[in-house]
Amino acid sequence: QVQLVESGGGLVQAGGSLRLSCAASGSIVSINSMGWYRQAPGKQRELVAGITSDGTTNYADSVKDRFTISRDNSKNTVYLQMNSLKPQDTALYYCYLDGIQRWWGQVQRWWGQGTQVTVSS
Repeated sequence: QVQLVESGGGLVQAGGSLRLSCAASGSIVSINSMGWYRQAPGKQRELVAGITSDGTTNYADSVKDRFTISRDNSKNTVYLQMNSLKPQDTALYYCYLDGIQRWWGQVQRWWGQGTQVTVSS
């Protein structure tokens, strides 16, 4: 099994910064991509940012130029640096990992438990 452990959430004032981390462990032979989704109360889960194994990144339009995703392949860890935070960034942030556990296997997705980010105005 694959486990994702997130950290770094918390309460911050508008304009502040937070850095989320997500470390993957367990039986996995290849990671295709990692990233972050978020879900605010009453809203659907939405993609925030993702990064592939070769470093290609993608971002939601709402966070471009404010958030930066990065990855340490040696540690199977993905980071999300969040700057200029806004109250509308308040949500539960979930880490995900797309990868395979066996070379002949199919790509699967695993999820973290979520970390709360609250931005006060």
